[in-house]
Amino acid sequence: MERIEFEGAGITIVADALGPQNAPPVLFMHGGGQTRQSWGKAIAQAACHGYRAISVDLRGHGESGWSPDGKYDIEAFSSDIRKIITNFNQPPVLVGASLGGLVGLTLAASPPPPVRGLVLVDVAVHLEEAGTREIGNFMGSAPNGFANLEEAADAVAAYLPHRPRPKDTSGLMRNLRLRADGRLHWHWDPAFTRIDPDAARNFSSGFEAAAKALKLPVLLIRGGRSRVLSPAGAQAFLQLVPQAEYVDVAGADHMVAGDANDSFNEAVLAFLTKHMPLPGR
Repeated sequence: MERIEFEGAGITIVADALGPQNAPPVLFMHGGGQTRQSWGKAIAQAACHGYRAISVDLRGHGESGWSPDGKYDIEAFSSDIRKIITNFNQPPVLVGASLGGLVGLTLAASPPPPVRGLVLVDVAVHLEEAGTREIGNFMGSAPNGFANLEEAADAVAAYLPHRPRPKDTSGLMRNLRLRADGRLHWHWDPAFTRIDPDAARNFSSGFEAAAKALKLPVLLIRGGRSRVLSPAGAQAFLQLVPQAEYVDVAGADHMVAGDANDSFNEAVLAFLTKHMPLPGR
């Protein structure tokens, strides 16, 4: 695994990369509150198949810089990724979960820079308010942090009851930071959780226009148990984007890659093979 630093729109963006440097690039973008490590198995599989797989920490997340003005709108995230793509030797396929998917949708609908394909993971234009509220509630639920790893693990277990609670909680440290108050806090900038109500109200209209503008290959992957993207929401997107392909991953919740990694990787690799075939294959 190669750790890379890119210059985003005024901040440093940290990424992991695997695979041949001159191979067709696939850029993975995580969801809100996640990190580039959410894609560990996915980028390993893409690299094994011959692609250059890059997974970024979006601004305000993981090891990447925080917005100096505290703003985290889609355009701020998209500006970082636009600059990163200019470092690639050819247009990438974008793979984005939740927030990362909306960034990908924005970029794919409004080049330059050019994008070769788009994979949306459990996100589309019309989302379920109850499901998105659950995510927001979790992200804002521990403003004072945690005394230890066990407290953080308890919070995750309550939020993701369908996943077995790990016996070894040390892996959670990838998502926590020890701050000056001596407590463990989630890795994201607290300003990221302060949503602008006006922006939230105008959410669907802007992304609907972007979806209609898509001219490139698109794959929508939905978690079969998702409370964020409903079957109706998925079908509404497919009506907006007639060329889009669709995979429903049974048993997976909103974080599809983590809940059903093999099925997720199979769907993504099939899409890449079809729309960004490797030279000589």
